[in-house]
Amino acid sequence: MKKEKQAAPAGQRNRIFIVDDHPIVRKGLAQLINQEPDMVVCGEAENAQNALELLKKIRPDLAIVDISLQGIDGIELIKKIKDRDINLPILVVSMHDESLFAERALKVGAKGYIMKQEAIEKMMEAIRKVIKGEVYVSERVSATIVKKFIDGKAESSRSPMEVLSNRELEVFQLIGQGFGTRQIAGELNVSIKTVESYRANIKEKLNLRNAAELIRHAVHYVDSL
Repeated sequence: MKKEKQAAPAGQRNRIFIVDDHPIVRKGLAQLINQEPDMVVCGEAENAQNALELLKKIRPDLAIVDISLQGIDGIELIKKIKDRDINLPILVVSMHDESLFAERALKVGAKGYIMKQEAIEKMMEAIRKVIKGEVYVSERVSATIVKKFIDGKAESSRSPMEVLSNRELEVFQLIGQGFGTRQIAGELNVSIKTVESYRANIKEKLNLRNAAELIRHAVHYVDSL
């Protein structure tokens, strides 16, 4: 019979802070983490402003940050954490495909990236690796980054997607996955008008003439990931 792991004393458990604008996601993630013998959730925030206020006070061992936050997005939040010299390992846990966002997150200071749909075991493995000071990404993304470095193409072979802001890239991916404007607004907790503005910006930046061309381009890009 398999022996259950005994939880470490509260003072010896790694303290995790969660930043996600969906209360259900925060609650579910906190429950999973609190079941682990060596981890405990020490705080939560629903947006970047609350996170920045709490992080300096709480001083966790690791922060889990989602990209899709209201107001300042997760990538910008990581930049602000680093700008304020808050020495904190950060793991991005997102619904967005890591092929699109992992490199952006690592460039601004995150130490890992994992998608929300990954198995619980993988999620816990990612948390433990990042706490130990290691970098966590999938083998696929790791191979892509290494290849760019070896080929010397980190700057010269920029994808057209690199002209999009983080939020525009989120919207672009959701369009490619078949989401309509109203659905995207609900997913990102923004207004329909805001989504329409992002769509217009994407069309302009990618030189796309109309909505049909935008959808076709987005679907093709998402399928190629």
